[in-house]
Amino acid sequence: MHWEAFHPDSQRVSLCYRLKGKVTVDGKIADFDTKISANSYIKTDDDSRIIFVVGTNAFILRSNSDLQLRGGGLLITGIRILTGKILSVFGKRQTDLSITTLTATIGIRGTGIYIESEPDQSYICTCYGETRISANADPGQVENITTSHHDYPVYVLPNGEGGQLIRSAPTINHTDTELAMIEALVGRKTPFPYPTGGYQIDGRGGNGNSGGDSGGGRGGY
Repeated sequence: MHWEAFHPDSQRVSLCYRLKGKVTVDGKIADFDTKISANSYIKTDDDSRIIFVVGTNAFILRSNSDLQLRGGGLLITGIRILTGKILSVFGKRQTDLSITTLTATIGIRGTGIYIESEPDQSYICTCYGETRISANADPGQVENITTSHHDYPVYVLPNGEGGQLIRSAPTINHTDTELAMIEALVGRKTPFPYPTGGYQIDGRGGNGNSGGDSGGGRGGY
């Protein structure tokens, strides 16, 4: 993946750090001076991506994605991903943060999570931490997941044979390199050892491949 640009100031919060292609924040074309609040609406077009931070949380939003944040200031209280793909890491919280897709609702606290939202299914990988995943079509179908390293990804469907809406899935389309990079943006490390000894936010750490938009399988694991 070749990024258009990288923001050099790692100490600022609530802004974008990497940017490629056409990205809008609250209806305006994004650049490195764009402030992203806990209530911003972010949209990416074809072949566009953004890495950004809000408070103690960091995100990679991939191409063709629609993301609505809910909250105030730097405190995110809810997220709705209408379509698209997002990798996120969250700081420790006293209360759950709710993420909704077209087919699923996810309660999280301090967690690393990758989500793909499509009309016919959601893909959810709890990379590490704890989540509570329920199917929107049947909120009684719930998975309480605790993982340390991508242990139990799932698909959540709008309907299914035998009424089973939450099903096990492979690990796809995100890498440990990406997780290490965005954790570094908020001054943290992944809870599992990173193979090369950590990721530097200037992009020199790791293998230089942030992976993600193409290909399946376990990527950089």
